[in-house]
Amino acid sequence: MQRSKTHSGADHQPDIKHSLAPLLIALLFFAAALLYASVGNAGATSYLAVMAFFGFPPGEMKPTALVLNMVVAAVAAYKFYRAGYFSWRIFWPFAIASIPFAYLGGGILLPASIYKPMIGLALFYVAYRLFRMPPANGNPGQIQIAPLWASLATGAGMGFLAGLTGIGGGILLSPLMLLVGWADARQAAAAAAVFNLVNSFAGLAGHLAIISSLPAALPVWALTAGLGGWIGAEYGSRKLATQRLQQILAIILIIAAIRIGVP
Repeated sequence: MQRSKTHSGADHQPDIKHSLAPLLIALLFFAAALLYASVGNAGATSYLAVMAFFGFPPGEMKPTALVLNMVVAAVAAYKFYRAGYFSWRIFWPFAIASIPFAYLGGGILLPASIYKPMIGLALFYVAYRLFRMPPANGNPGQIQIAPLWASLATGAGMGFLAGLTGIGGGILLSPLMLLVGWADARQAAAAAAVFNLVNSFAGLAGHLAIISSLPAALPVWALTAGLGGWIGAEYGSRKLATQRLQQILAIILIIAAIRIGVP
């Protein structure tokens, strides 16, 4: 039985050509992008979860998630930048260290059993802290720019993890920035959006040599995810209260922890 399963890998691939699955996947990607983009994230953890549910081959999952992440992150970055919340001074030290490490991580394929449970526990902890911490009111006097060494070390670690797992890394960066007071909620969301964009691009570039194929429906999924990201980022960058942003981010982290950490 085991040998039969091994040699019939096509049986495990989703039947997405002659069914309603592509439409359902597009709707799920839309909803994930809308929710995640409202706090500057791009939804890669949910994209991976959706693809896992539909039985996508592992070789397709990471590059597909990175492509969708790039689209939604670009939309979210544009919206938060236009709203005036992006700070280059806060962002650049994280980015300069993260990009080369995201490229390196993108070229590595490892079994999930090593790092997924650790990431899941870390996300649960950060979500717990976000629920208990007072709302970030955006007062510039309460924000301290991260020390250069801390920014570089954090960026390198998160960049490598972003490339390795197929997530953009912003989902880890934004709560950290809030917890230690390096940014307020919308500054953190803006930094996370651009961080997701540059690291998704770098991770995909590092993954090009080992990409087997991409789903034929990817352009349609990218459009629907981009539309969801546009709506979510518009709402998050202009209309939500800062405290609500923290609550949404905590909920997203719990969802991501379940998606990543639970087999």
